[in-house]
Amino acid sequence: MAANPPPQTPLLDQARTPADLKKLPESKLPQLAEELRSELVDAVSHTGGHLGAGLGVVELTVAIHYVFDTPKDRVIWDVGHQAYPHKILTGRRDRIRTLRQEGGLSGFTKRVESEYDPFGAAHSSTSISAGLGMAVARDLSGGDNNVIAVIGDGAMSAGMAYEALNNAGALDARLIVILNDNDMSIAPPSGAMSAYLARLASGRTYQGIRDIGKKLTSYLGKTADKAITRAVEHARGYVTGGTLFEELGFFHIGPIDGHNLEHLIPVLRNVRDHGDGPVLIHVVTQKGKGYAPAEAASDKYHGVGKFDVITGAQAKPAANAPSYTKVFAQSLIQEAREDERIVGITAAMPSGTGLDLFGEAFPERMFDVGIAEQHAVTFAGGLASEGYKPFAAIYSTFLQRAYDQVVHDIAIQGLPVRFPIDRAGYVGADGATHCGAFDVAYLATLPGFVVMAAADEAELRHMVRTAVDYDQGPIAFRYPRGNGVGVDMPERGAVLAIGRGRVLREGTKVALLSLGTRLQDCLAAADELDAAGLSTTVADARFAKPLDRDLITRLAREHEVLVTVEEGAVGGFGSHVLHFLAHEGLLENGLKVRPLVLPDVFTDQAKPERMYEWAGLDRAGIVTTVFAALGAQARAARA
Repeated sequence: MAANPPPQTPLLDQARTPADLKKLPESKLPQLAEELRSELVDAVSHTGGHLGAGLGVVELTVAIHYVFDTPKDRVIWDVGHQAYPHKILTGRRDRIRTLRQEGGLSGFTKRVESEYDPFGAAHSSTSISAGLGMAVARDLSGGDNNVIAVIGDGAMSAGMAYEALNNAGALDARLIVILNDNDMSIAPPSGAMSAYLARLASGRTYQGIRDIGKKLTSYLGKTADKAITRAVEHARGYVTGGTLFEELGFFHIGPIDGHNLEHLIPVLRNVRDHGDGPVLIHVVTQKGKGYAPAEAASDKYHGVGKFDVITGAQAKPAANAPSYTKVFAQSLIQEAREDERIVGITAAMPSGTGLDLFGEAFPERMFDVGIAEQHAVTFAGGLASEGYKPFAAIYSTFLQRAYDQVVHDIAIQGLPVRFPIDRAGYVGADGATHCGAFDVAYLATLPGFVVMAAADEAELRHMVRTAVDYDQGPIAFRYPRGNGVGVDMPERGAVLAIGRGRVLREGTKVALLSLGTRLQDCLAAADELDAAGLSTTVADARFAKPLDRDLITRLAREHEVLVTVEEGAVGGFGSHVLHFLAHEGLLENGLKVRPLVLPDVFTDQAKPERMYEWAGLDRAGIVTTVFAALGAQARAARA
């Protein structure tokens, strides 16, 4: 793909920090915003990343840093992938083309990266809670800084946001919430009249009258005061919108056009200078604003690979195998044609989980519940209790948000909810916040749960069919981001025997027991070990729970070394194997057991192959582990 010339950004070149930005005349800010937008498009075209959301908040970002005194004033971006323009304006422009690369800038806000990132936000809907905590800490310390939570890109669909709004209203703490409504999900802006009402409601005159009214009604007693105040605010809500937020205790302003700096800046100044208590500013923006391909297809440009700025064409290497996500979706569609009780559930990730394809085939059986994983799980439980077969397809780290519901609403009741777990293991550029390290550990600990891990795309198809067939309780199957390994695919999945693994090659000295997609590296390691004179068995466990006790017993009794290999944290599959071996007395005859798991750290973004190398989960790492277990004997054999 030919390189495009960098954009010309004379004003942006002068605004390396918010302090520099404030030196510019207000009349120059629209030009600065356009330059910032061009820089963002060019940077992401080199690195890939989240594009649409950042394009939508360019003017809002400029206005916030122009009006408020950051970093003294705390700004929390929620979700953090909206913050690319913020990073450019806060001293990180010279590193913006390292975004999501090894050793580079994170794709989300990150406390250790900059003083302008007061709170990390990679999963959504946390900003109001965190901001309220900061506001209360400020008040306890006698401070006077502002706290601004910018919540958008669907993040207001999560219950946690409303829990925080409710608490903030009750505490009456000074907190500014900016609702970035970028999909017209609540209300469109009303043009000049809306902007006028927003300026009026946020200004000194209205605020002064409002305060006088509060003082007058206070003489009538608390009950009458509250009733009159609520009636007035409720009436104002009919004119300006926002009755729900007023009922929660917030002073509501908007909706206003989030791309009009002449509207944004006066409102932000008024709120900064004349407000008290919690305030919510409703700003309407367009996702992908200013870049035609992103405007035309905001879903496809939410997250992008490298692309050509002129044409918008994304550079994607030719795949020699289908993606795991697509295999899951196609397999589920195939099964749903045979069983009308199958339904799909996603928490605002239809394309990420492949359920957009399921929804096209079965629109009445596909449910996107928004960024609400807790609700998604219990909703699935309700469906299962009535005889349906819900597949709640949720990323590994997103499912963590619903763990209480998994335990209490599904596992304890033994409901047959199916959990396809996408993004299991390392996720490359998305880094630590999206790395699916813990799902085996947190699910396999639950009584009655079946936990599977697909070794390749064909195994994934089998596991979809197995989950459809299994009605005895909850069942989960995990699979990674990216493409399969290119194995032959069955026309339809087979129903696997629950708790039974498979042996792919037989040996006598070393046994490699893999769970999940590290199987290919185990096979490559076995080739090298065999060449060194160490006859090696390779087995695919398929199930972390229930364990294949017969297979593990045989491997332990017939081999000198047993290495378990999994792309998950300690406490998962290997721990369950060790527990079984210990209680069966299989560790007492000199068996050398070495569990290989992800390291006990949060691993930053890098290419997956580099991550596997660091973790010792690649071919070389597995071989090294075997030789270390055998010690001098192995070194002699290798020589």
